[in-house]
Amino acid sequence: MGFTIAQGLMLLLLTASTLAVSMANKDWQSGNWPFRGPYHPNKTQVSNRIIVGDSQHWHFGFNYTDWAIKHGPFYLNDTLVFKYDPPNATTFPHSVYLLPDLRSFVTCDLRRATKLASVTQGGGEGFEFLLKRPWQPHYFACGERNGFHCVNGTMKFFVMPIFRWYR
Repeated sequence: MGFTIAQGLMLLLLTASTLAVSMANKDWQSGNWPFRGPYHPNKTQVSNRIIVGDSQHWHFGFNYTDWAIKHGPFYLNDTLVFKYDPPNATTFPHSVYLLPDLRSFVTCDLRRATKLASVTQGGGEGFEFLLKRPWQPHYFACGERNGFHCVNGTMKFFVMPIFRWYR
């Protein structure tokens, strides 16, 4: 069964339209949503080393979900760096857990989570995590104080690394 002339012309028109739209939008800024400004903190052609929380680092009371939205998208082979002070008399202890799914993330259920970094691993240069699973969400949370830092909604965030498109 072959194509009719009308089907062939329709396929050609659809292909040309798709190509025209993609070329017209090749410089469109999809990052920094919902702010859509010209600034994008992760727009490079090489893998980045990104400090979680920027100068605030990984600490209680900072909204990391908001931080992730403003700094996305995150790309395959980017490295997230979790920096936090080791526990002492003036700071809360922190850790980094990778949660297995959205349900665990929403409820802060750490039973099936993987502990990535202990309370002492965030000092100095910090703990580094390489984003190596494309198009799969990575759910991060602090598991200290029986998950309280996660439950209050601030010390958790997720990223979904995408492929870096080169020009």
